Amino acid sequence: MMKLFNLHTHTKFSDGSDAPEKYAEEAIRQGFHTLGFSDHSPVPFKNNFAIENTKVALEDYILTITALKTASPVPHIPGMKGAGSELQILLALEIDYIPGITAPISAYRKNPLFDYFIGSVHLVKNDLTNELWFIDGPDIEIYDNGLKNIFGNDIKKAVTAYYHQINEMVINEKPDIIGHLDKIKMYNRNRYFLEDDAWYVALIDETLDLIRNSGSIVEVNTRGLYKKRSESLFPGPAILKKIKALGIPITLSSDAHKPHEISLYFQEASQLLTNIGFIHLHLKTRDGWEEVRIK
Repeated sequence: MMKLFNLHTHTKFSDGSDAPEKYAEEAIRQGFHTLGFSDHSPVPFKNNFAIENTKVALEDYILTITALKTASPVPHIPGMKGAGSELQILLALEIDYIPGITAPISAYRKNPLFDYFIGSVHLVKNDLTNELWFIDGPDIEIYDNGLKNIFGNDIKKAVTAYYHQINEMVINEKPDIIGHLDKIKMYNRNRYFLEDDAWYVALIDETLDLIRNSGSIVEVNTRGLYKKRSESLFPGPAILKKIKALGIPITLSSDAHKPHEISLYFQEASQLLTNIGFIHLHLKTRDGWEEVRIK
């Protein structure tokens, strides 16, 4: 049986619902091998999704997860015998890459307590105005209004800015994992562009070529499916086929914001990956990265 793990998990320290202990308890119930906590790193402006932008808040997050990962056994659940000590807990951050605004991953790598870093883009910068287009969240109107007000409804310009920001992140930041690579499609829903448009495919190919040479792992993210905000995984099947052909390593994550979400759509995603031809996922351990068979 495949080792069950999730490396993309958000708690109450950022925009998740519960304390880390609740996620660990659920992971034990489900027979997890590894659970990685990856709350959103602080950003220097008002928001409702990231760890508070204070030294104390970040230290509290680090100390809480570190205490949890070193507890023996990892939390006791009434009625369960011997499971707690088998759960490996890891400390990470999901770091928003906004050039000139957010702290670089290298600043966090100085802290040896972190096990890995996810690099993601949720806010797309217009380099001419420095305005930020928020492409995530539960409200499609924010996506549409941002496209109109920040990029003048020029979808090609806006999507190009997104992928070029991803490219900069890959080159300059070298994240261990690249989060939800094609999330730009989430609220598109074929209204502004098609994923087989030649210009869009060219952007994907450019980005994948950079990733192939970077050593970064691409995350296969199930959140869009179980939240019913996307009709396919992040990234979708066409991109996954290219990733397989290029030999780019992948991992599978749920981007959980609630404890019960830690393995949602893993079965369906594993089947799709197997059908495409993937055999292994990449799992982070305290000794490094290892390949584990999908099934």
